[in-house]
Amino acid sequence: MTTLNRHPEQLSATTLLRFATAGSVDDGKSTLVGRLLHDSKSVLADQLEAVEHASRSRGQEAPDLALLTDGLRAEREQGITIDVAYRYFATPRRRFILADTPGHVQYTRNMVTGASTAELAVVLVDARNGVVEQTRRHAAVAALLRVPHVVLAVNKMDLVDYAEPVFAAIAEEFTAYAASLGVPGWGSGGDPQDNWCTAIPISALAGDNVVEPSAHMDWYGGPTVLEHLETVPVSHDLTACHARFPVQYVIRPQTAEHPDYRGYAGQIAAGAFRVGEAVTVLPSGRTTTVTAIDALGEGVDIAWAPQSVTIRLADDIDISRGDLIAPTDDAPAVTQDVEATVCHVADQPLTVGQRVLLKHTTRTVKAIVKDIPSRLALDDLSQHPAPGRLVANDIGRIVVRTAEPLALDAYADSRRTGSFLLIDPADGTTLTAGMAGASFATADDARATATAADDDAWDF
Repeated sequence: MTTLNRHPEQLSATTLLRFATAGSVDDGKSTLVGRLLHDSKSVLADQLEAVEHASRSRGQEAPDLALLTDGLRAEREQGITIDVAYRYFATPRRRFILADTPGHVQYTRNMVTGASTAELAVVLVDARNGVVEQTRRHAAVAALLRVPHVVLAVNKMDLVDYAEPVFAAIAEEFTAYAASLGVPGWGSGGDPQDNWCTAIPISALAGDNVVEPSAHMDWYGGPTVLEHLETVPVSHDLTACHARFPVQYVIRPQTAEHPDYRGYAGQIAAGAFRVGEAVTVLPSGRTTTVTAIDALGEGVDIAWAPQSVTIRLADDIDISRGDLIAPTDDAPAVTQDVEATVCHVADQPLTVGQRVLLKHTTRTVKAIVKDIPSRLALDDLSQHPAPGRLVANDIGRIVVRTAEPLALDAYADSRRTGSFLLIDPADGTTLTAGMAGASFATADDARATATAADDDAWDF
């Protein structure tokens, strides 16, 4: 048997940053993304030529860099972003997966989709308008989704004469709102390791502080957007989380070469598994021992997230897709009553008594919505009690009763195994994205988490 000689950190996302952009309509998200791609030399010549041609056909002298991401015809006609656009680019220091999300309140659910796997969110604010309701909505969504880092990009500084007081007032207002979300401090050009949010004054159209430092804002001494993206710590190591292995497929070749082979294949969601370790299979609660781990066709002594492996166990236990394997001394609780914060993403409302399917990792079970205790008002973070239903883009608390037990972690402990989807059993439509457990962290919890983390950031 061989042992992988690579450290778990080499397989974590230390060289890859997933980030999402968010903000109100016309705050300049797509222009910022286009400027970022253009100035970092991440745009192919034919792509730039196509953008220049499209811009000239619309009577624009300079190329409209927003067209690099706004690819739908309706987006170009209306000058807005409608769907999430993913872009992949790299610099010598880091690789990036970028999700350019819509700004209109109607498409808040798209922002949830784009930010659900993000390690950083760029929230844009128009310097002329300051913090508006949609800004608070996107900040709250980022906090609910436990996005580890946020950049407050105060855009269109060229339209307010690059005035420092304008920037400072917006940053201060956002600070107060972030504090009410229970997140640790923020910084304006300070050490990015010390803050959940870093504020940067920019002009996406002119290119100020996007890739190159601005000559018009000598009062700002912090990083540019790209510099911050390249250096922000991404040290939330999945191997340090509770070990979880959702079974995806049972391998039984039953061939002459492997007559008795029984393996359980899947992707390790978090943590690490070792040969000889005592594990519990959930929801049955049966215990056994890991006898072998197969990775890339080889036997290994240890495997960690996010590797895809096949685990073999000492005992023949009835295990199928959807079961969860976890260390016996760190197994999650099994429950049929799920309390969660959710974002409703379907056009049809979610109502009390509605029958749904709940998909958690690789397991899908029947469920019923028992209660909707409250709906969140994002302008003041107040809870509207007993709304009776949630409509598209609403965020609220729900209680769901499942037909079968689930091994569900709190979302604050694990974004992978603490999240779930509610699905319409009639047509398979995704109804709601859920996060188990408490919604916002308290300020004390956030400070405790910040102190414990290696990089003092809000990492989960």
